Amino acid sequence: MVRIERAAWGGWSGCVSIDNGLINLIVTTDVGPRILHFGRDGGENQLAVIDADQGQTGGDEYRFYGGHRLWHAPESIERTYVPDNQPVEVETIPGGVTLTQPVESSTRIQKQITLVMADDQPQMRLTHRLINQGLWPVELAPWALTMCAPSGVGILPLPPLASHDPHNLLPHASVHLWPYTRMNDPRWTWGERFILLRQDENATAPQKVGAFTSQGWIACARAGVLFVKTFSVSVEHLYPDRGSTAEMFTDHAMLEIETLGPLITLQPGQFVDHTETWTLLDGIPQPETEHDVLLHILPHVEAILDRVPPSS
Repeated sequence: MVRIERAAWGGWSGCVSIDNGLINLIVTTDVGPRILHFGRDGGENQLAVIDADQGQTGGDEYRFYGGHRLWHAPESIERTYVPDNQPVEVETIPGGVTLTQPVESSTRIQKQITLVMADDQPQMRLTHRLINQGLWPVELAPWALTMCAPSGVGILPLPPLASHDPHNLLPHASVHLWPYTRMNDPRWTWGERFILLRQDENATAPQKVGAFTSQGWIACARAGVLFVKTFSVSVEHLYPDRGSTAEMFTDHAMLEIETLGPLITLQPGQFVDHTETWTLLDGIPQPETEHDVLLHILPHVEAILDRVPPSS
């Protein structure tokens, strides 16, 4: 049974706790929309929270806060880093809540996240919505970013391999690098079926990768807990960041696993949704190699995908 309660957390008084006895999720209504805590019931937070930003509200500076957020891509200073420091509206719905942000004054885009927790599974469904409240069409893509707590390993699946034959003469996937990406950084494992990215609190430079992968999942494993996000991919549409459906980023403070929707032209008054399903499993060894992923991670992900196909 899902329990929804008002709570204080991390210096914010206006928070909501959602719990089903297996997992617990906490959102704040003081800023955002932001998910601040996600963990096994009674367990540690699997999300990173920026200590200096805890409890902060108001002001004109952009704050990362931590946890999970919704952006619209492509990334730029003007559109991406609009402060979300004001209270959000919260509506309680069966199994969860809907959080709605005030309209961004400069972009006229309004962000909304609807969270619904499963009754008897360690699982959440998140619907991210961008609404064009302006007078002009806007080209954008929904972008769901989750900051995971330090010391984890991000896992990004690559498309299946195939033989070199007349049926496989053209590329079927792409990997995208940022100007600060260093492929020889020891935090990377570039495998045949997966890219692994390890978070290191002693690191001095960030790393990022994006990829067009149609597998419909991305994950973070840390401290015996596996956090899996599933989502849908459209092979018929263009994606931002040179065609990335999923991305991973890390610095000294956290590891970020990100999913993106297709680029669309959003007309005034229209909205676009991007849905993720979150699953949290414990007792899963943290992988060090690609073989570890095949042995300990992939069977659980495949079971999740069998039960809950990637969401649209």
